[in-house]
Amino acid sequence: MTAFAAEQGQSDGVSWSWEVRSVNGRGLDLRLRLPDGATGMEPKVRDAVGKIAARGNVTVNLKAARDADDAALSVDQTRLDLILDALDAVQERAFSKGVTLGQPTAADVLAQKGVLVATREAEVTWPDVAMLAGLDAALSDFAKMREGEGARLATLISGQIDDIARLTDEARALLPDREAAMADALKAGLAKVMDVTGEVDPDRVAQELAVIAVKSDITEELDRLDAHVSAARALMEDGGPVGRKLDFLTQEFNREANTLCSKSQAVALTQVGLALKAVIDQMREQVQNVE
Repeated sequence: MTAFAAEQGQSDGVSWSWEVRSVNGRGLDLRLRLPDGATGMEPKVRDAVGKIAARGNVTVNLKAARDADDAALSVDQTRLDLILDALDAVQERAFSKGVTLGQPTAADVLAQKGVLVATREAEVTWPDVAMLAGLDAALSDFAKMREGEGARLATLISGQIDDIARLTDEARALLPDREAAMADALKAGLAKVMDVTGEVDPDRVAQELAVIAVKSDITEELDRLDAHVSAARALMEDGGPVGRKLDFLTQEFNREANTLCSKSQAVALTQVGLALKAVIDQMREQVQNVE
C-alpha cells in the first residue's frame, strides 16, 4: 500500500526531519536510515512502525543537523598549517627584498578562508524525545493516508467480489439448458453407435453415462465459489490486516474458475467462466495493495 508522510521540527539547537514512505510488498520490509550514533532509536522506530503497518516496503528516513546559529566552531588544523607556512614564506621573501611587513594577528589568521569551520553535524543524546514525538506525528499522517487508500480499495474489491457472486449465479442458471443439450448430444452419439454395431450393452452404456455425468458436473465448483465469496466478504468486514488471506482466496477463486471452464462443454458457460477469470485476475492485482 503506497503512502507518504513527513514531519520536521527543532529541539536543543538541532533541526530534524522525518520521512516515511511505503510501496506495495507481500510482507513487511522495514528499512531505516538514521544518522550516525542514532542506533539507540532503532528499536523504538521499528516498534512504532510495526503498530500501524503489517505489509509493504516501508522506508523511514531521519535527517538531523545542528542549526547554523548554534553550530560549534573548530579550527581546521591542516588548513591552519598551510596558511602559517604561506605567511612565513611571505615574510622571508619580503625580508630578502628589504621590505618590512607587519606581523599578522591571530584574528587575521582566523579570518582566512577555511581556517575556522562550523560543525553542523548534530550532537544529540539518543533517543531524542522531541524527535520521537515527531515520528509519531509523521506515522499518524502516514496511517491516515493508508486508511484512505484502504477504504478506496475496499470499495473496489467488494464490487469485484459481488461480480464473482453474480457470475457464479449466472453459471448455475445455465445448468438446466446445458444438461438438456448434453443429454441430446449423448443420445445422438449413442444412436450413431447403435447404427454401426447394431446393439449395445445397456449396463455398459449406463456406466459410461455415469462417468460422463461425474466428469462434467460443476456443482461442487459452484458451491466452492459461493463459499469463497462468503469468506471474502467476511474478511472485508473483519477490519484487520487481511491482504494475505485475500491473496490466498484469489488463488482458490482462480482454481475453481479454471475447472469450470475445462468442464463447461457449453459456449455460454465457457463465456461465464472466462468472465470469472477476468474479474478474479483484476481482484488479485488489487489485493496486492491491501494491508
